[in-house]
Amino acid sequence: MHVLAALAGATVIALTLAEFFFAFILPRRVKHEPRIARLILVAGWRVWRSVARRLPARSGDTMLGFYGPLLLLFAIGLWAFALIFGFALLQWAGGSHVVRGAAGGFDDDLFFSAGGFLSASMQLSPSTGLARGLFLGEAACGFGVLFVAIGYLPAIYQAYSRREVTVAQLAPRAGTPPSAGALLVRSGRRGGWPDLDLYLAEWEEWAAELMETHLSYPALAYFRSQHVGQNWLAALTTVLDACAFSLAAAPQQAEIEAAEITFSIGRHALADVSHVLRAKAGHGEPSRLSSADFAALWELAARSGFDLRAKEEVEPRLSELRARYEPRVAGLSLALELTPPSWLPPSDTEAGRSQAYSR
Repeated sequence: MHVLAALAGATVIALTLAEFFFAFILPRRVKHEPRIARLILVAGWRVWRSVARRLPARSGDTMLGFYGPLLLLFAIGLWAFALIFGFALLQWAGGSHVVRGAAGGFDDDLFFSAGGFLSASMQLSPSTGLARGLFLGEAACGFGVLFVAIGYLPAIYQAYSRREVTVAQLAPRAGTPPSAGALLVRSGRRGGWPDLDLYLAEWEEWAAELMETHLSYPALAYFRSQHVGQNWLAALTTVLDACAFSLAAAPQQAEIEAAEITFSIGRHALADVSHVLRAKAGHGEPSRLSSADFAALWELAARSGFDLRAKEEVEPRLSELRARYEPRVAGLSLALELTPPSWLPPSDTEAGRSQAYSR
């Protein structure tokens, strides 16, 4: 029995430290993410989401916003408990030499292990070389885990802050909720394709950083925006919509290089985040842009000052480009309970902008 306990304790410690290393320290690869962390992330979200769906809309959205921060605390606590439990098994397998002059039980070993992990003072003390070695090893693991976790939390909140600053900056141009139509109206009045392409170039770096940070910190995907009507998925989708429209509708002489590059990196970000979160691409969902809506969008862009290709030429090309990213958007929106943006702005664009600023 003691041999089995020693093997179980060593296995728990080794797996926990390996998982902690892969989740918190090693830069994560798209197809080699930590399995236990992924299981906690996805399975916990399903339970949390099912409870939130039973609440009123505003209360449910508030509850969903708690998941990301609470997940981080839960994961750190779970890894700490696993290490404490693993070292307690080793102490028990070694004879429970933590009570001087008496034989200790597993409860004493568990209490002693918790004190060793947290470097807390206690009346129990190791009385053999093996017990002392385990105590020092656990104290070192405790310091390492807690120090890495302390450095991890500021990093993830800095990544969240950088993401949300750019999302908030989209509101004056694209409204709240954002739409590609509102972005086209604003850019058309400011200079047409050159202005739009210049703005889309700013999103190339944001999309690349989003991909990198959400691969390294998958919990970031569950951190919701501070303003109602805004979220990172809607912002990225709006930018991809604008890129797709540029590639489909801009005449040959127009300079739209930034739109092409941002479209590529944005699609890459959607694919990688979908893979990490195990969000299946959506198929069969209602189209975000019907033929009637496309006609309205084309007319809106033309009235705003854009030089456009023929409507009959643009629509099939735009449909082809949309098919490259909209299934990923649909999958992530369902997985994360985030509402995808519409293509067309509200009927009263100025009112929409006023609403965005009032929030």
